[in-house]
Amino acid sequence: MKTLDVITMGRAGVDFYGTQVGGRLEDMGTFDKYIGGSPTNMACGTARLGLKSALLSRVGNEHMGRFIREELIRHGVNVEGVKTDPDRLTALVILGIRDQEQFPLIFYRENCADMALCADDVEAAFIGSARSVVATGTHLSHPTPRAALLKALELAKAHGAKTALDIDYRPNLWGVLGHGDGESRFAESAEVTASLQETLHHFDLIVGTEEEFHIAGGTTDTVAALRAVRAISGATLVCKRGPMGATAFDGPIPDSLDGGQTGPGFGVEVFNVLGAGDGFMSGLLKGWLDGEDWPTALKYANACGAFAVSRHGCTPAYPSWDELQFFLKRGIVRADLRNDAELEQVHWATTRRFGIGGDRDCVRTFAFDHRLQLEQMEGYSLEKGGAFKKLCLKAALKVQDGKPGFGILCDDRIGRSALHAASGSGLWIGRPTELPGSRPIEFEPELGVDLGGFRAWARENVVKLLVFCHPDDDAATRALQERRVGRLFTAARRNGLEFLLEMIPSKVGPVSDDTTATLIQQFYDAGVYPDWWKLEPFKTDAAWAHAVAAIERNDPRTRGIVVLGLDAPEQDLAASFALAAKQPLVKGFAVGRTIFGDAARGWLMGEISDTQAVDQMAERYARLCTIWDKARAAAAG
Repeated sequence: MKTLDVITMGRAGVDFYGTQVGGRLEDMGTFDKYIGGSPTNMACGTARLGLKSALLSRVGNEHMGRFIREELIRHGVNVEGVKTDPDRLTALVILGIRDQEQFPLIFYRENCADMALCADDVEAAFIGSARSVVATGTHLSHPTPRAALLKALELAKAHGAKTALDIDYRPNLWGVLGHGDGESRFAESAEVTASLQETLHHFDLIVGTEEEFHIAGGTTDTVAALRAVRAISGATLVCKRGPMGATAFDGPIPDSLDGGQTGPGFGVEVFNVLGAGDGFMSGLLKGWLDGEDWPTALKYANACGAFAVSRHGCTPAYPSWDELQFFLKRGIVRADLRNDAELEQVHWATTRRFGIGGDRDCVRTFAFDHRLQLEQMEGYSLEKGGAFKKLCLKAALKVQDGKPGFGILCDDRIGRSALHAASGSGLWIGRPTELPGSRPIEFEPELGVDLGGFRAWARENVVKLLVFCHPDDDAATRALQERRVGRLFTAARRNGLEFLLEMIPSKVGPVSDDTTATLIQQFYDAGVYPDWWKLEPFKTDAAWAHAVAAIERNDPRTRGIVVLGLDAPEQDLAASFALAAKQPLVKGFAVGRTIFGDAARGWLMGEISDTQAVDQMAERYARLCTIWDKARAAAAG
């Protein structure tokens, strides 16, 4: 029984990608942080395509090593083989996009953790659990990781697994060129050629660019190089040919590269070539391991490579399986894929970074993002308000107790300490942006007139916006609110933040079963695609059905809905939960004053202690969680 489809072996690092495009690396002012290294990219790329993937490598015992491990887990990659090195640092790469032809990069890999991967790190049971093992060339450049790689290949063969090599030739990582030549992809070296050729017989599949086959074959004549490799190995050879696609050779090498098997190419704009080969390899492995013929496998590979060259970053650019199928069915609408709004929505919705504390099907939320309501309570001060919100967080964590499916809503203006303390706790964290009570909608001043404040937000924070709106709003009010919501949504997406849109039409005018559904459609028509909807409790099944239908008609990949409380008594919430829980798209609730109202009034007046306030709120929050869980269970039958 094989529990893994593929184990990739080798480099694991952190990429610092220059945010600015078109400038020198020397002049880059800000950087985006991604996981990197070819095997790491491929592990994530294949996981996105639905394969059960694992990485065998080493990371440092520090923040960057933990980042790699956590990011792999978020992608669904098995990290059993990711060892923590107690002495060495995680590898780093600094890179940028100078123009369409220059992509400068600097490797910080001196005595790095992944190059200390050794034979003892390679466990027979782990290798035996996989259908395939994929190696990359860099780890053949040093005796210690080379021994680990060769041991893994021997174990793979002993356990009936397929083996593949991405030549992945980086001359400076073999010591052929210097640190400043990280961008260079080819330099002749008889020593490198000999070293590679000693191992090529181990592989069933060998993949490389023409230049990489030149180093593997020992000649810059591509056909002659392929024939030299063929003389050593019976593997299928896949030669990547840039804009001409790729060709597979599973037998004798013909006189022309056009004589092999090919798949369709995709005419997209080349924006960034870094990581494109790893995207290609991910698609190729998907087809190869699924038993597709080579033209189909190459179609997947070429398409995944096309995504990579059209986007910023390596791993973040790779498609999900749903996205790949959507793209292959629909085709290219515009060559710069990163600016194709429909395609980018599919990409975002199927590769979103954060889940809900590990549970995407339930989020029970304690909402204490209230500002105006707290400020109006007797005994309030900013200092006391901040201290009280820390007590709210303690209550939430007491109920969560390390389990998935719990969340909070917390603001930065009063609750900054609680908001920051919640980061990394496993809670789903929503953060408000609206100026309380504003209509037309206005934003908290902290965001700035250009909404640039999002740049300082923790990536796990979900942008929450409450809008008081109604289908009967006059045209000017509707247009203004939709424009402002659209600006906020766009800014959130640009900063990699999920977006929750809350609407309360009952505070504006009379409502019917179609009121909220109408508003939902209006926002979709305005180009706003929330990850989350926060809706007031409806009184009929029909109202819920209409709202859910409006969402699913426009965005079948939405995260879901949470139902709000409106300071309702617990018995009223129980009734509204029972109605909402019938809809699978409703994932939970977001309730605040029903939980914290009494505790806040008592604590601010000095009538109850910290412990009493926490216990009271935790008890009420836990009770609502139980009510929701029972409602969901009853609805499920």
